[in-house]
Amino acid sequence: MKLAVAESCTGGLISHLITNLPGSSDYFVLGTIVYSNNAKMHILGVSKIIIESFGAVSSECARAMAEGVKKVGAGDLGLAVTGIAGPGGGSYAKPVGLVFIGLATEKTTSVKEFRFTGSRLKIKEQTAYNALKMVLNYLKTP
Repeated sequence: MKLAVAESCTGGLISHLITNLPGSSDYFVLGTIVYSNNAKMHILGVSKIIIESFGAVSSECARAMAEGVKKVGAGDLGLAVTGIAGPGGGSYAKPVGLVFIGLATEKTTSVKEFRFTGSRLKIKEQTAYNALKMVLNYLKTP
């Protein structure tokens, strides 16, 4: 299966981890860093309404990002992450460590919410590893 990845809060860490593996070009088709709302909208096709209504850090945005990168990359799977890695940028409603990971497959799109703790790097690492774990769990499912 071919994988396309859209990264916001991880800033390319997921793509880095994937491409560290020999043979990753057999399945990894696209990695994009869409840090700004503008990039999410113009590169992945995330609706301005989603950004304005729910915010870039939301399950709705993660879903749209995953579906958008799957389409842009013409992959079988679209993986997307958006969140607040900190140390600033958090609020009561959306604290530092809040992350949404979306996985678009041939049949459906699922989104998981996480609340990670630790430094900026730790939050980025936890996000990347959990995103890859979602892909692996999907691939293991019969």
